[in-house]
Amino acid sequence: MRRRHLLISLAAGPATVAQAHHGWSSFDQDRPLFLQGTARKVAWRNPHVEFDLELPSEPALPADLSRRALPAQSASVDGPRLLAAARLPTRKDRVWHVELAPLTRMEAWKVAEIKNGDRVEVLGYTTSGEKGEPVLRAEYLFVGAQAYGLRSSPA
Repeated sequence: MRRRHLLISLAAGPATVAQAHHGWSSFDQDRPLFLQGTARKVAWRNPHVEFDLELPSEPALPADLSRRALPAQSASVDGPRLLAAARLPTRKDRVWHVELAPLTRMEAWKVAEIKNGDRVEVLGYTTSGEKGEPVLRAEYLFVGAQAYGLRSSPA
């Protein structure tokens, strides 16, 4: 009986992981959102790095956001346009789940492993109309003075 339970658990495992992974198509890429806060529950693993981001009580857009330098990446992304169009979410959740890139891409960008308690900023997308869970798929990651483009590899 114990062996049967183990086989059932193993068979169910991959389906659970596959459901957790999202492609870009499920996110509203016409409405870039900016979030900043403290990383919690960091999972530095595939299919992509993810963490919960605890926002400050009064989120705000940085005054310099539209003027930030962005790195070139192999995919065609109009970073300056995204920065200029960035807004805060309309929903008032204090914790958002943030999805970054796969580990191979994080390594290509030489992103230092994010730890619980690190301050980070992200520009990305959530679902259309901000429906469902507060999830953000990151297009750009800002850690300290460094910016990373996560759609593709460095150019």
